[in-house]
Amino acid sequence: MPVWVDGKLCFYADSPPRRLLELFAVKWSTMVLHALYHWPENRARTGELERSLQGISKKMLIQTLRELEQRGLVLRQVYQVVPPKVEYSLTALGHRFAEPIEQMYQWGLENQAALDEMERHARESQDTAG
Repeated sequence: MPVWVDGKLCFYADSPPRRLLELFAVKWSTMVLHALYHWPENRARTGELERSLQGISKKMLIQTLRELEQRGLVLRQVYQVVPPKVEYSLTALGHRFAEPIEQMYQWGLENQAALDEMERHARESQDTAG
């Protein structure tokens, strides 16, 4: 949370809210966690994720999965079979992070009219500026 220092409001870089928002800085991170959260046993193959996440490129998906793996949110399981098989699953920590993301996504479903209004305002602002 912000802290008051000498009459000024400070949002420190190492504060928990800012550290959490780093996860949201990567466009697809929350969507990948959201998808794995809903997948049976919270695990899926790369191709399954790519097909389910409309608009993501294979390169971006792999990059996002690697970052989530480095953060300990996703586990990469490689099976020694031909053809190669790789599955990604949520770790316990990943599941813990996915829960508030689910709440936020649920809020989005329940407040679609507000999202539509926000987008309308943004379009109108662009139209008048351009």
